Amino acid sequence: METLLNNEPVKRVKSIISKFDTSLSITVLTKTARTAKDAADSLNCNVGAIVKSLLFKVEKNFLICLVAGDKKCSLNKLKFFLNSKNICMANPTEVKEITGFSIGGVSPVGHIKKLDILIDKSLGRFRYVFAAAGHPNCVFKIDYKKLIKITNGREKDIAE
Repeated sequence: METLLNNEPVKRVKSIISKFDTSLSITVLTKTARTAKDAADSLNCNVGAIVKSLLFKVEKNFLICLVAGDKKCSLNKLKFFLNSKNICMANPTEVKEITGFSIGGVSPVGHIKKLDILIDKSLGRFRYVFAAAGHPNCVFKIDYKKLIKITNGREKDIAE
């Protein structure tokens, strides 16, 4: 399992989080954290404390939305905030091309292309949240306020 830490996407995340805060580290789970429920079960935490990193296509651009594991990202709220009618979830190929991660392991940091990030305010219910770290079995724990700083994300009410 430790060999997962040698995967390029995981190393990319590790480099960013350790430069940001030396106390942050990646946890390798024995069970997959491909879904928020799986991650919460493995970590024995509230499913809402799991950060879902979702890639959306907005016109010709892409955007990451960080949403609590117990919520859904609202397309209507995104359309309103971004003043755009043409918004949809990115497909698996686009996710890999734009973020450098496969679905289930998309991290809030370490994307291979520069992306704007929106963070759903409902994640603020938790002092600490858990986010994917480049692989479905790798996560990192981070203080919610530090998540905002490390991602340079904007807090918005984007979930339902």
